[in-house]
Amino acid sequence: MENPKLNAEAASKTITELTGIESVDMALTLGSGWAKAADLAGEELANIDASEVPGFHKTSVSGHTGKLRIMQLESGKKALVVGARTHLYEGHGVDSVAHGVLVSAAMGAKIMVLTNGAGGINEKWIAGQPVLISDHINLTASSPLKGANFVDLTDLYSSRIRKLALEVDPSLDSGVYVQFPGPHYETPAEVMMAKSIGGDIVGMSTAIEAIAARAAGMEVFGMSLITNLAAGIQKTPLSHQEVIDAGKMAEPKIAKLLAEIVNRL
Repeated sequence: MENPKLNAEAASKTITELTGIESVDMALTLGSGWAKAADLAGEELANIDASEVPGFHKTSVSGHTGKLRIMQLESGKKALVVGARTHLYEGHGVDSVAHGVLVSAAMGAKIMVLTNGAGGINEKWIAGQPVLISDHINLTASSPLKGANFVDLTDLYSSRIRKLALEVDPSLDSGVYVQFPGPHYETPAEVMMAKSIGGDIVGMSTAIEAIAARAAGMEVFGMSLITNLAAGIQKTPLSHQEVIDAGKMAEPKIAKLLAEIVNRL
């Protein structure tokens, strides 16, 4: 059986060989609509194709760059920017989903920033609105952990960092993220189920990555870009193009917001 931690350490060594950079302070996985935040947060030190690094797969999702970048932040810290997220529905297995997080930890990152584009259950939200993730519900029936590894998720999404985010933008709302396996969108009935069990946001990423980050000892911060209202709440059909369009529309605002938050960490 492959060892995900050893695989991550090997990938970390490859990144160091390709970039000359041995460690970072934090990592950012930038989902749909969030990619420009890295450019605003600091200066690029390195930029490589993730496909050159063991364990990463060529991205199959529009809106993901397929790049690994290392940035020198304005705060003086270094950040690994993961633009090569693997989703569970791509069929590479849960270890591949967690790989970017584990590589970040292997490079020394103490903070993991996870972002995504997602559907909103809260009818007060609008497309293009950023929302803080306060907690999650994992409906994938998968975990990145193996064996008797009993990791406490009580305070998984850092209240400290959410407080910093609210200092940057006091109008930010927050909600519980519900991860479905995808790639199909949720049915209206599934969205109502998610709402009934306490969900506010529905998507196909992030929860598994957050668990892996906590298990690796990282502080976790999550944000969703609400790209549309979820099925049954939004009255028009859902499409991935809608997600891309909402991301492009919101990109200048949310990129600036996230860059400011990251430079306070």
